[in-house]
Amino acid sequence: MATQAGDHVIAPGIADLPIGAFGLFGEAFNFVFSGREAETGGVTVGGTGQVIDLATTQLEVTVFALAVAIILAMPVGLWLGHRQKGEFLAVSAGNAGRAIPELALIALMAAAIGVGMVNLVVALAILGIPPILTNTFVGISQVDRASVEAARGMGMTEFAIVRKVELPLAVPTIMGGVRTAGINIIATATIAPLAGILTLGDFIIARNVYGDAGVLAGAVLVALMALALEGTLAAIQWAMTSRGLKLERS
Repeated sequence: MATQAGDHVIAPGIADLPIGAFGLFGEAFNFVFSGREAETGGVTVGGTGQVIDLATTQLEVTVFALAVAIILAMPVGLWLGHRQKGEFLAVSAGNAGRAIPELALIALMAAAIGVGMVNLVVALAILGIPPILTNTFVGISQVDRASVEAARGMGMTEFAIVRKVELPLAVPTIMGGVRTAGINIIATATIAPLAGILTLGDFIIARNVYGDAGVLAGAVLVALMALALEGTLAAIQWAMTSRGLKLERS
């Protein structure tokens, strides 16, 4: 209840309210920072220790898979875009990537090479390849051809043209593909427990253990990680973008 002090009414602050006053969100908050007894009883689940462990694993899986996707897709996109060939391949790869069912892909990889980190990283990398390949091809192929021909006229090698002319101008488009791939991967890593790797998705999948509070906590934490990754990749894109393009876009 509000109390009076002189002529002023003092309302209770949020810090004075019990966690229960926020319903399920309060329980989820408590689950993350303090833990609670498992629905099955006998053990305490949640808490910062378990949250940090699962979040770290999810981040590691995401970074490894994104790195593999970049290593495999970007050189192909650069080569095809530079040669102005392979548009059908690049576009088809992008469309195929949107059609791949993540759970079925992980199940297929598990059947082919077994469960574990390698299986998961390969499956997630496959999901990350299409947007990186497509955006890299589009970014490079759309660079002004007059600039490319001028570089050739100056005696630059094809590799130098890609590195010094096309790549800097295509950074925003290429990084757009990397950012899309990163979000796809970190979101899909939520179902990693099905492949034997425990991530924050364990809170969501094992509802019978963590309860509704654990499910909500897991969903919120995954969303926050996705936003943090998007922000980090956006900062990297800004740092890599040439000053001229920054001025043009401002």
